[in-house]
Amino acid sequence: MSPRSTNPGGASRVRRRALLGAAVLVVLVALAGLAAYLTRDGRASSKAPAPQVSSASPSSPTASASASSPSHGRRGTLPVPPSTHDPIKFGKAAAAALWSYDTRAYSQHELVAALRGWLTSEKKYADTASVDALVPSRVLWKEMAANGQFATAKVNEAHFPDSFTQALQADPGAITTAYVYAVTVSGKQSIAWKGSSHGGAENRVTTLAVQCRPSQPCALAGVLSAVAP
Repeated sequence: MSPRSTNPGGASRVRRRALLGAAVLVVLVALAGLAAYLTRDGRASSKAPAPQVSSASPSSPTASASASSPSHGRRGTLPVPPSTHDPIKFGKAAAAALWSYDTRAYSQHELVAALRGWLTSEKKYADTASVDALVPSRVLWKEMAANGQFATAKVNEAHFPDSFTQALQADPGAITTAYVYAVTVSGKQSIAWKGSSHGGAENRVTTLAVQCRPSQPCALAGVLSAVAP
């Protein structure tokens, strides 16, 4: 018997990730059973209105503000979610927040709490574990803080994955079950530390599940385990 089967917390995380996969309409195409679940529930709903999609250029005010890189002398602030009904715009801001941290300005616990504030209040769709996993552990954070390490993000582009778009076109009403959109975001994370002149940088790409119900601003549902192109 695997350890996961005897771990109630692990089982809960598995169930939550399964629900998240269902909500984003077969973005994880390997989960065919979840696609059937979503189609069954979604077809009973009315046709969803088209989401308000902004340009995917990095000049978006929300994305550029969230991804702005502090200089070595200026410390970062905890990320605050934007108030928007645009899943693309929210996805950009969320990716920038998830790729950024500043051990000089706040604790690991404070960053975890701030990022959880981006999550949807609907626990059925909030994959907290997928967000927490992107924050360095407390032990690692302590080591990083000793060196004054921080990371900044630059968002280059965001879009709805092809698999999500095709599924939505095939069954527009399915989205009305949870109003969760898949958004794939690409960009670059830059890391610097005390005494460094250049630091390091690497390209990043991730697929987020963003909930945008018509009656309330967008919120993060979670981070998918696989990138959907």
